[in-house]
Amino acid sequence: MAGPRLDALARALDRAGIIDPRRFRETFDLSWPRVVTGFAIMSKSTVDLAMVGWDVGTAAVAGLAFANAYWQVGKFLGIGLAGGTVSLVSQAYGAGDSARASAAVGVSLAVAAVVAAPIVATYAAFAPELVAVLGSEPAPLRHAATYLALVAPALLFEFPNLIASRTYAGVGDTLTPMAIRAGGALANVVLSAVLIFGYGRGVAGAAAGTSIATGAVTGVFAWGLSGRTYFGRGACPVAVTRATLRFDGGVPLTRRLLVVSAPLMARRTAETLVAFPLVAIAATFGPAVVAAYEVARRVRTLLGSFSWGFSIAASTLVGQRLGAGDAADAEAYARAIVRLSATVYVLVSTVVLGLSGRIAVLFVDDAAVVAVAGPFVAAAAISAVFLGVDGAATGTLRGAGDTRYPFFTSLAGRYGCALPLAALGLVTPLGTSALLGAMVVETAVPAALNVSRVRSNRWKAFGRAHVTAGAGD
Repeated sequence: MAGPRLDALARALDRAGIIDPRRFRETFDLSWPRVVTGFAIMSKSTVDLAMVGWDVGTAAVAGLAFANAYWQVGKFLGIGLAGGTVSLVSQAYGAGDSARASAAVGVSLAVAAVVAAPIVATYAAFAPELVAVLGSEPAPLRHAATYLALVAPALLFEFPNLIASRTYAGVGDTLTPMAIRAGGALANVVLSAVLIFGYGRGVAGAAAGTSIATGAVTGVFAWGLSGRTYFGRGACPVAVTRATLRFDGGVPLTRRLLVVSAPLMARRTAETLVAFPLVAIAATFGPAVVAAYEVARRVRTLLGSFSWGFSIAASTLVGQRLGAGDAADAEAYARAIVRLSATVYVLVSTVVLGLSGRIAVLFVDDAAVVAVAGPFVAAAAISAVFLGVDGAATGTLRGAGDTRYPFFTSLAGRYGCALPLAALGLVTPLGTSALLGAMVVETAVPAALNVSRVRSNRWKAFGRAHVTAGAGD
């Protein structure tokens, strides 16, 4: 965005009482590369779904919904671990302790390998048995098993990619991971298109394209994390070196990483595991409803790209301010970023809501799916507003090291409210309408609770405790 236009927007947001120009500039500089990264990565998976839908049909889209439930479990465990990484890195870097920040990265990569390996082995070896839990239609299950078995190796690369992205964000550089991840997403789309349409590989082509492109991204990240530059730019200031691995505080640092990350990993796992019963409930209404539900979830995930930026900006800016001992400024950033995220999501979701009836056509040409998908996409657009607010609030809590509370709010929203509501559709005349309500409730409840936590300022006590503990590592 051009300088004068950005200045005008900053002044308008300031007049509206949303965020002052200085904080907007810092938030914008951190956010926009992450937003672009999110759109690139989420567009990749969304385009894959659309290409499979065009080439194979509704059964393949439903199959990808089953396989994606398992893929997301692995990926979101990685996101939870990376959330702990950005918390430790941003606080250490904000306190001027690059050695401790570098050690946190090395520890995170080691833990990532330990977590990812058994998941990959299980998915690759038992894909048919795993997807059979979610449905009974043979065609979708066949596509699901093929995709899950072939895409499983990509998780070995996705975990370090997430750690690397959050490491760069923790030191205030979101441009480098944007370029790398966006390039990988583009390569993924090209590879998948060639394999799906050029070689007629269908679902298998989409999975292979993802695995190959994800591995390439890992190789590129490894270059920068070792302290090397990309044509003179992008060297990580907290590079992983031999000295990193010999850091004296390695054992307590590993413990602190697990303390911070475990609630995030549990929260992310809880958020993804709820997809299994929800998809199973959708499957009772037939493949067309499963496909429509998956299209809506992909649309919401794509809209969640804005939250990638606001969440990481909140984590980084709040963590750095707390690391520097300025809790008042950390609070000001937290509240302003929540307001900014809410504003952006209301505007964007309104547009999607107006186009909800036309979006399904982009994925499939099955009239039965298109007719069902419109209301699901509308529900996804509404729930995305709460998803965005929750992302900014959770980013604040993560930056302070207060990661347990969002875990419990996620459980409350997904399992305490959304799942029981969706289940009502099986035993009452609500039918698929219950699934629509569940999509909104699963994000609205955590958003309300986490925003309340931010406003209470209890998270600042966690920030002070973690900064003090980190100084002793």
